[in-house]
Amino acid sequence: MTTLDKIKPGHGGMIIKVGGEGALRRRLLDMGLTPKTSIFVNKVAPMGDPMELSLRGYVLTIRLDDASKIEVESREA
Repeated sequence: MTTLDKIKPGHGGMIIKVGGEGALRRRLLDMGLTPKTSIFVNKVAPMGDPMELSLRGYVLTIRLDDASKIEVESREA
């Protein structure tokens, strides 16, 4: 297992655990980042932050700081 911020573009995985506390955790869960959800990293901005994800049929962009709080089981695309 690793955290979402460590997944490279073109790879994906399955969310295992969503960390963070309070409003941040609630916001991540509300955006669809829930355990057992498959994700795919489309791309990362040129300076490294933010990253663009595909999940649940839509595209989501999140900051690397927020992505570091999400544990994923990595797998090849």
